[in-house]
Amino acid sequence: QVQVVESGGGSVQAGGYLRLSCAAYGYIYSTYCMGWFRQTPGKEREGVAAIGSDGRTTYADSVKGRFTISQDNAKNALYLQMNSLKPEDTAMYYCAARSGGVEYFSLLSRDEYNYWGQGTQVTVSS
Repeated sequence: QVQVVESGGGSVQAGGYLRLSCAAYGYIYSTYCMGWFRQTPGKEREGVAAIGSDGRTTYADSVKGRFTISQDNAKNALYLQMNSLKPEDTAMYYCAARSGGVEYFSLLSRDEYNYWGQGTQVTVSS
């Protein structure tokens, strides 16, 4: 049974930072693609950052230069370092995983992922 669990959300002021963590259970972590997605009420879930099974990373344009995705295979963990946070970053953040590889340009597509966490809320105040 594959399971992913997020943690690390919270409330910060604009310009602040947070680090999200995702713990993965039930599979060999290094063979999976992993990603962070976010969603606000009334909007579709969007890809924020992802890392492929080959280690390549990709980011949404809105977070490039501010967010960094990383992984620790030994700990089966995925992280999202979020710096210079803006009010528009406010959302529920989800960790997602899928087995095997995916085309690089599809790493941020939510349809490619079949395992999802419950989400962790990030709120950025101005």
